Amino acid sequence: MSIKTRLNYSPNFYSRKREKKEIKFLIFHYTGMKSEKSAIKKLSEIQSRVSAHYFIKQNGEIVLMVPDLYVAWHAGDSRWKKYKLLNKNSIGIEISNPGHKFGYKNFTKKQIDSLIKLSLLLIKKFNIKKNYILGHSDIAPERKKDPGEKFPWKFLSKKKIGIWHNLNKKKLSNFREKKIYINENKIFLKNLKKLGYQSKKKIIKEKKKFEKLLIYAFQRRFRPELINGIIDRECLLISQNLIKS
Repeated sequence: MSIKTRLNYSPNFYSRKREKKEIKFLIFHYTGMKSEKSAIKKLSEIQSRVSAHYFIKQNGEIVLMVPDLYVAWHAGDSRWKKYKLLNKNSIGIEISNPGHKFGYKNFTKKQIDSLIKLSLLLIKKFNIKKNYILGHSDIAPERKKDPGEKFPWKFLSKKKIGIWHNLNKKKLSNFREKKIYINENKIFLKNLKKLGYQSKKKIIKEKKKFEKLLIYAFQRRFRPELINGIIDRECLLISQNLIKS
């Protein structure tokens, strides 16, 4: 299986080739810039010091910017489970979208179709586990919101890309904004850690602030209907279901 791509190489990558087995993660981003043209320009300029392996345009065209076996600079300060600084272990895919700052909008059907084809190819090629297919906000919740709440994680999971819970949506919504007990807050945060979300803060005040950002990231990913940074019973049930599946 092969995919047609257009070449637009970025100079922003490490010259050392990595081993195929080093690639463990697939990370999705949105560009978060006013225009597609300016996003491609930024990812291609040496001064910016950012890049991605692939760029998916609004019309679905896939642009190859950094070959798979080289480390692109897309994840930055990031962590998931035992892994830190995920650039060295991941492939980054940028999807053209202005993002929250410039009028966040739905991803196009053509973009998602191309993303599915590309992701399935990479998953097979590098044997990527479904719980290692992540958004930028999952691995850097204190800095990033992308790919955001409009990203179709549930739909992608049906195509075997990423994870999703198997709870009934209608029944689940009955628990939205229902309070939980204090000890259940701790259970929820432990569930997040089991999934892979990691806190790096030691000071209590900073830790509480970071925990809230973790909740936002979880909600953007798994409960996009309401993103308020508050743990309710719906969030707790989703987290429990995810760690069991």
